[in-house]
Amino acid sequence: MVVVTGQNKVSGNPDDAMSSSDAEDDFQEPATPTATQAGQALPLLPQQFPEVVPLNVGGMYFTTRLSTLRRYEDTMLAAMFSGRHYIPTDAEGRYFIDRDGTCFGDILNFLRSGDLPPRERVRSVYKEAQYYSIGPLLDSLEDIQPLKGEKVRQAFLGLMPYYKDHLERIIEIAKLRAMQRKARFAKLKVCVFKEEMPITPYECPHFNSLRFERSESETKLFEHHCEVDVSFGPWEAVADVYDLLHCIVTDLSDRGITVDHQCIGVCDKHLINHYYCKRPIYEFKITWW
Repeated sequence: MVVVTGQNKVSGNPDDAMSSSDAEDDFQEPATPTATQAGQALPLLPQQFPEVVPLNVGGMYFTTRLSTLRRYEDTMLAAMFSGRHYIPTDAEGRYFIDRDGTCFGDILNFLRSGDLPPRERVRSVYKEAQYYSIGPLLDSLEDIQPLKGEKVRQAFLGLMPYYKDHLERIIEIAKLRAMQRKARFAKLKVCVFKEEMPITPYECPHFNSLRFERSESETKLFEHHCEVDVSFGPWEAVADVYDLLHCIVTDLSDRGITVDHQCIGVCDKHLINHYYCKRPIYEFKITWW
């Protein structure tokens, strides 16, 4: 009898037919994994670390005690070197951490003896301390300059509605105008005002009484939008217009944007009776290269 499977014909000749032993060879169970294969499949055993630990942090080399890395239990370093996680090593056997090592020495110095970095590196070390979740170092850095002052500054900016949105608008307008004009710089008008209502030396005696006792209808008479690109304000704090201008310039500069500004006058829009808007208008010049 001839059995046809697909395009292959199997003749009835005993010599040509597949023997039962050949069939068994083709369908036998996979071979038992070797010791090497089994080792790759099994989970890694807890890693053992020496008392003196060589480290490679982003290509920079350090050496410290294991107890130093485990100084604070709730940190990432303590978890990494607890033995519960596998840490790769480089060609020289140093334990490798894929992180910029520029400030890692400051991290170790704090873990060793509580030393804090110099002022010029505080922000960078703070960023690394956040990554490694070193709470005591974060608390210490937040109590010194410049981070302590930054906390006060952010508390002030928290009173400013849409502050970050307005910064983005300044950048987008300046970029668009520079690209349209194919120019190196762009100018835009920015209004920065602390008081919702205008106060000038000429109007103070009359205005103050109206300001605190005005009705809703009177309030609407004073509502308007200055003809500028972006407006900041009002806010209720001791910090004045110049303080906010400093914040705007600082935050733009931190983003690599060169900015100059100067006051070019006031809005001077007529509101009601003898009242005019006296909000200061500033010209911002953004230089792109």
